[in-house]
Amino acid sequence: MERQIIENPKSEIVEMKDFKFKFLDKFFEDYSPEIGYYCQYQEDITKAQLMKTGLLQEKRILGIFLKTYLEGMSKITTRDVITEYKNYFEKVARSTISLYLNILNKESVLGKEKNGRVVYYNIFENPPRNINPFWFTRIFCIIPVYFSRAKHFINLYLNTKEYIQQSFEKFDDEDKDILIQNFKFVLGLIILKIFKNRIHKCGFCQFSKKKKYAEFENLIDLAIKDRSDVLSKDIFNGLIQKCSEIPVFNGIDINSGIIKENLFEELLRITNINQKDLIFQREVFYRRRNLRLKHKEIF
Repeated sequence: MERQIIENPKSEIVEMKDFKFKFLDKFFEDYSPEIGYYCQYQEDITKAQLMKTGLLQEKRILGIFLKTYLEGMSKITTRDVITEYKNYFEKVARSTISLYLNILNKESVLGKEKNGRVVYYNIFENPPRNINPFWFTRIFCIIPVYFSRAKHFINLYLNTKEYIQQSFEKFDDEDKDILIQNFKFVLGLIILKIFKNRIHKCGFCQFSKKKKYAEFENLIDLAIKDRSDVLSKDIFNGLIQKCSEIPVFNGIDINSGIIKENLFEELLRITNINQKDLIFQREVFYRRRNLRLKHKEIF
């Protein structure tokens, strides 16, 4: 049985037969098995703050609306919210979600409209941008949107070979192999930075165990440094840096038309330009990792 990606408030692992995020395990097993658990971790302290449980439910629901809004869906149904909710959090009753949707509607946070028997909800005003994460996480849970962004790049990572073979038929096999390895290395760094940004923002949440998140952020920082410390800073400034952040905090909108069409080619271009630097970085990283494994075997 697979483990659900996110722990419940009691810190017990929730077992699910229908695991929704197997793609995460595939990525972490291949790229950074040492930190996979930490990137997928969530723990809150709501059991010690029972009076605030309703605020947590509202925040998570609004986090789902943030995700769907950034994915281009302006309105969603109660069923959509329920489906998304159980993907990321401990399952709650349909009546509970309906209750908080109605509360948010009465407070004019969400808009509501009917189409026959179907009721649609939407965010009444667009989510703010360039806002301090402390204030943003008081209202929105950022877990769904960061996992959604990670999923986009993990899909590229797991299918890199097919994408590159289609785009670079004229390349010989050796050049393709180098390009594939370098491209996956860059994508892996973007994905780690997405989770680093997510862990950092979760540390601002009023319900989080801040010390835990600070520890996890340090671990992810080390994993990123291990894989980037001899690279030129220019490689990760601009586009690659923006790929790892959501639009609310000045990241690029990967679902916008032009960017969505050209992002793969642009990342490939940057990878190709920095081929030698990336080969050297990979060699340094693998040598360092092998030395650590030998050290562990000795002791």
